[in-house]
Amino acid sequence: MKKGRRKMKGILKLTTVLALVLTLLLTACSSGDEDTAQGGNSDVSLDGVPEVFTDGETRIKVIRKIGGDDHTAQFLAGAKEEGEALGFTVDVFTANGDTAAFHDAIAQAIQEEYDGLIISHGDDDATVEAVQEAVDKGIKVVTFDSVDGLADIDGVTLTSQDDAALATLALDQLVEDFNGEANIAYLWVDGFPPMVRRNNVYVQVLEDNPGIQELERFGVAAADTSVQTQNAVAAMLNKHPEGTLDAIFATWDAFAIGAARAIEEAGRDEITIYGIDVSNADLEIIQREGSSWKYTAAVDPKLIGSVNLRILAKKLAGEETPQFYDLEATLISQEQLQESDSAVNMVNLADIIPGWGQTDAFEEDWMTTLKEYHQ
Repeated sequence: MKKGRRKMKGILKLTTVLALVLTLLLTACSSGDEDTAQGGNSDVSLDGVPEVFTDGETRIKVIRKIGGDDHTAQFLAGAKEEGEALGFTVDVFTANGDTAAFHDAIAQAIQEEYDGLIISHGDDDATVEAVQEAVDKGIKVVTFDSVDGLADIDGVTLTSQDDAALATLALDQLVEDFNGEANIAYLWVDGFPPMVRRNNVYVQVLEDNPGIQELERFGVAAADTSVQTQNAVAAMLNKHPEGTLDAIFATWDAFAIGAARAIEEAGRDEITIYGIDVSNADLEIIQREGSSWKYTAAVDPKLIGSVNLRILAKKLAGEETPQFYDLEATLISQEQLQESDSAVNMVNLADIIPGWGQTDAFEEDWMTTLKEYHQ
């Protein structure tokens, strides 16, 4: 019996020791997880930072319907970099024009209870319904270049490039260059809110300048828009010999890229392209010697992503945000780019265009603090 009791005491001691070791291990792991969750630079005080950003993870999803182009890549990069600089987890998705995939991504984000969503190029009633569902579940939402019906949802901000200004800048230059007398092709696709706004300006410009005559038009939004446009413009050039087509107005850089390729292949550099939007691929074509793409009106796509993220961060902080916000447009000329001593890209474009890619819009002091903390 004594031998049995000694054995039992030994087992109890071993169990106690194991329990103590397990407790120490769990405490160490818990402490490590807490340190990881806090993250950042402990020398930076978070005083003044909204509590929502100091107490747990902030998860953002950026969902864009169109894709396959450099503009989309820049937009997504801008949102992701801005969010991650603030310490957020930012996931991005592009549906490449696939409506079903676009709406599936929104539904999944709602189900996964992201804190905030940025929805880009939602162009149908189903987008309105999906955003309403997200808002009803407490998710904050900012939209870019999306359907106007979203304005009926409380708390949602609709952002866009200043599309009227973009179209006006490009078309006014066209009218000036040709003294109000030109035969043109129009590259445009209906169904997208920004395209509708740009078209409104186009219609008015033609009404005000009867000497500007539209001979042809083409437009399709797809993963291979540039390729389809190149083929369409090549066919146009065959129909309209030299001296009968003066210019092309392209309402999207994917259109302008295809048009520029077709014109180059046909050797029809007497035709001038006036475009909208800019990217690294666009800049490479515009500044090429002999390129027909002479002007493009644009807003920095990376900056668009950054500003949308800032607005969303303010919503999450419970701060006031506008219902609508337009980003200022700029006209970029081939002449400006070719005057540079080195190749111009999206990084050094600011050296050519003063203020390009810079804005303090919606940049709050607490955001600066968070960035310093997480750098």
